[in-house]
Amino acid sequence: MSAPPVARRGRDRKAEVLMPVPGRDRFARGDEPSVAVVGGGIAGLAAATGLAERGAGVTLYEREAALGGRLAGHRTRLADGSEVTMSRGFHAFFRQYYNLRGLLRRTDPALARLTPLPDYPLRHSGGLTDSFARVPRTPPLSALGFVALSPTFGLCDLAALDARAALPLMDVRVPEVYARFDRIGATAFLERVRFPEAAHHLAFEVFSRSFFADPRELSAAELMLMFHIYFLGSAEGLLFDVPDEPFPQALWEPLADYLQRLGATVRTGTPVHGVEPRSAGGAEVRTGTGTDRHDAVVLALDTAGLRQVVAGSPRLGTAPWREDIAALRTAPPFLVSRLWLDRPVRADRPGFLGTSGYDGLDNISVLERYEGEAARWAARHGGSVVELHAYAVDPGTDRETVQDELLGQLRRVYPETRHARVVDARHEWRSDCPLFPVGTHHRRPTVRTPHPWLTLAGDGLRCDLPVALMERAATTGFLASNALLAGWGVRGQVLWTVPRAGRSPLLRALGALAKRPARR
Repeated sequence: MSAPPVARRGRDRKAEVLMPVPGRDRFARGDEPSVAVVGGGIAGLAAATGLAERGAGVTLYEREAALGGRLAGHRTRLADGSEVTMSRGFHAFFRQYYNLRGLLRRTDPALARLTPLPDYPLRHSGGLTDSFARVPRTPPLSALGFVALSPTFGLCDLAALDARAALPLMDVRVPEVYARFDRIGATAFLERVRFPEAAHHLAFEVFSRSFFADPRELSAAELMLMFHIYFLGSAEGLLFDVPDEPFPQALWEPLADYLQRLGATVRTGTPVHGVEPRSAGGAEVRTGTGTDRHDAVVLALDTAGLRQVVAGSPRLGTAPWREDIAALRTAPPFLVSRLWLDRPVRADRPGFLGTSGYDGLDNISVLERYEGEAARWAARHGGSVVELHAYAVDPGTDRETVQDELLGQLRRVYPETRHARVVDARHEWRSDCPLFPVGTHHRRPTVRTPHPWLTLAGDGLRCDLPVALMERAATTGFLASNALLAGWGVRGQVLWTVPRAGRSPLLRALGALAKRPARR
């Protein structure tokens, strides 16, 4: 068998390669270990891929009926008889997501199933709109270009900035940024820098809310990491790609077929209730239908799922490790409302619009701009398929009220929808995203655990690399498989990442100034 594919660097010549521990290419026949991967989201799929490609006997357990985790989807029938796919909302596949894109190349080498969106506009209810279409991709021109082109930054606003407080953004280093800024809230940091309020909402709050969290609770270190990944740490730019068909058809069903061709067993609809260490090594994985023995285990679960499995596994780990996992928190609920309208939105409406100041509405997607299934429905019915997101919803809020308010805000942002009839609607309420509260980074679990045969993966882990969201999930999934493979003397996956520090001597020098005591 040929060598497994590797992630690609992209256009950024300063992206960093992460080489695995040296070893043999794959397991010898008859020497293959049995590995349980618990969780079929991005992290679990990456871990299963890294292991199965090298000959390990992989069993992938997923509690839901479909793979994909927070990018899963399911078929549903509308009131007009149409069969469509409902998913859990819009996701942007940025060009910095080297390892995620490398995972997708297993079944789509040219990434032909991803299509670029021409812009990523951000609109504030006050009337200002920012765009990334003409912003340069190479730092520091990316940040300078954004400021120069943005209507939210005036000369008075720039003069009011606290330049010294903003200098740490010039040289974000991982993991040092957590030691310095994890105990500061994202909002408090922006107030310290004296960012103009409109720019605060558009340029930073949109990023913070991509963590499905209130920016007042989010760690400033996570916000600064996002700034580094997209503005000053990478030359890949702010534009992104999206799948041209629903997530299951475009991404996960082909990857499941690929894993099964490699010999992996995919068990959807199979929740894992506990993992018990065996005295002879490895563990027993307890499901609702029985117990399976494996030589190693990867737990690639969301926050609540990881807490539940560890709580149901009393002999797993050490007391401090178990306490840290029990302390993990989940972000507030979020809502994805998808509406099938009987008439189209205006032709100039973008595929994705980030919004701020619209009473809980965080973004609007017009799916027929990029997704084939939605485009076919819109063409048949002369309508539009529109998706609305609300992040960090107050858990005590009446859900129907929130759904109605989002529809009202859509009609405010896109007035032509006021006269549209809603042919049908689907509402996905979820609360399964990790929360990164101020001061908790040091307690987050890592890929490695107290057991050499057990690793963790997921976007809620502590990872000393500049990765976030879907890319953190994919990267930790490969790191989890690499850690197990190294223990067996097998070489793992080659990975890429954006630079782990400021990319230019000038920016690093400016960032260093912030570490010096201020003169009095």
